[in-house]
Amino acid sequence: MKKAILVVSFGTSYKETRKKTIEACEKKIKEGLKDYDFFRAFTSNTIIKIIKNKDNLHIKNPIESLDELYEKNYKKIIVQPLHIVCGEEFNKLKNQVESYKNKFEKIILGRPLLTSIDDCKEVANILQIPKMHDKEAILFMGHGTNNKSHTIYKILENVLINLGINAYVGTFKEHKEIDYIIKRLKSDDIKTVNLMVFMLVAGDHALNDMAGDKNSWKTILENHGFKVNIHLNGLGENPFIQDKFVKHAYECVQKLGD
Repeated sequence: MKKAILVVSFGTSYKETRKKTIEACEKKIKEGLKDYDFFRAFTSNTIIKIIKNKDNLHIKNPIESLDELYEKNYKKIIVQPLHIVCGEEFNKLKNQVESYKNKFEKIILGRPLLTSIDDCKEVANILQIPKMHDKEAILFMGHGTNNKSHTIYKILENVLINLGINAYVGTFKEHKEIDYIIKRLKSDDIKTVNLMVFMLVAGDHALNDMAGDKNSWKTILENHGFKVNIHLNGLGENPFIQDKFVKHAYECVQKLGD
């Protein structure tokens, strides 16, 4: 019986960070599930178009990929997302997968990185935390989402604090959230802030919204008197995060009864 795993991410047009993050995660999953033929897809049609124009590389979106798998007569499908939370992109993918239920013998959608408190505990213990001194903290920038899954960022922050890590977690999606975080940093007498990426890739949002020279979290923090250290590494570069996605793919294998 033909079986396939489709690994889906939002995508990035930055070739180097794509290699270090998305492709590194894809490679780990491909190696971990050798009995499954490997396919990939990006959910962002804008990024797909940019890559096609810039690198002459065509990456399918999930619908195109699922159509291909159906046409090639695959029967069992695992769709493993590389999304961080159950946000808009994941829910769009979930609806797309649901629409293909009748075309395959079995199709299962894997979990994003964070869906539970246990996920937060596991991830908190594998994040690459820099050594810090007194009056120094980490501020993670996530993407954020408009739905109820946004609360998972606050859960992660509480887990990190309970581990004794001086950490704050915010998202650029919430435009005023940085103002609230700055009030907390000042109240806690923090002088140095380590800005870190809590997204799969260090792409546009990390380079511009977090670390850019205009209207970024970096410039806002510096204007409030904080010393800022920038850490431009996407979560996908972390081998333990890569393994976490493999673990989620294995959960799907078990559900398929393989």
